[in-house]
Amino acid sequence: MTLPLRGRRIVVTRPRAQAAQLLAAIAEQGGEALVFPLLEISPAPDPTPLQAAIAGLDSYALAIFISPNAVAFSLPVLLARRPWPTTLRRLAIGPGTVTALAGYGLADTLAPQERFDSEALLELPELQPARVAGRRVLILRGNGGRELLADSLRERGATVDPVTCYQRSAPATAGPLPELWRRGQLDALTISSSEGLRNLCALLDEPARQSLQTTPVFVPHRRIAELARSLGLQQVIPTGPADAGIMAALGAFAWPRR
Repeated sequence: MTLPLRGRRIVVTRPRAQAAQLLAAIAEQGGEALVFPLLEISPAPDPTPLQAAIAGLDSYALAIFISPNAVAFSLPVLLARRPWPTTLRRLAIGPGTVTALAGYGLADTLAPQERFDSEALLELPELQPARVAGRRVLILRGNGGRELLADSLRERGATVDPVTCYQRSAPATAGPLPELWRRGQLDALTISSSEGLRNLCALLDEPARQSLQTTPVFVPHRRIAELARSLGLQQVIPTGPADAGIMAALGAFAWPRR
């Protein structure tokens, strides 16, 4: 049996709750997967906006979930108070979010099929000007991030309520990464957000930052790749989306001989 990742230690930097499947896939291919989240996820400090959105849920025509975390930090609160309105159409930014919604019994969620970002969402027929003008749209998301989706929908005539239901924060330290680099025991990282990459660079001392520049970094989105190159990273490997895309790139990579 061919195990293309045998003997490779690969750091997965997703939030811990979203990393299990990728960790398992790496292990199945013979790799040693280590999770080190570059974004720590916690409930929003102010629950009032989410509670208000739930109270007015019947007034919305569309609800958009920006991530699996948006599902995890909003739906349990919502479903504890009321059922999901049968007339409220759900949209999600990608397959992981669709799966998270299905875990709560909410199927038939609309999502892009190829790219999983705000631009792809905005290309869906359901979000075109003729379909959203004069309608209310709820966006469930984390703190910070881009305003492209909300701003574009407002330009198309929608009334948009972005609601922060969780917050992202950077870890306090770089954890085991500098020592792994010092020992030559870190072969690659997967990085799934630009914010996480910025957090990583801010946490590293100069020797670790130099090691990062020559470490293969696998990224599933063009914006992350562009940021990585602008920060001086020399081995930036774009991948397909989701776990399947990352695993395909890891398996095809020309790993150096030890």
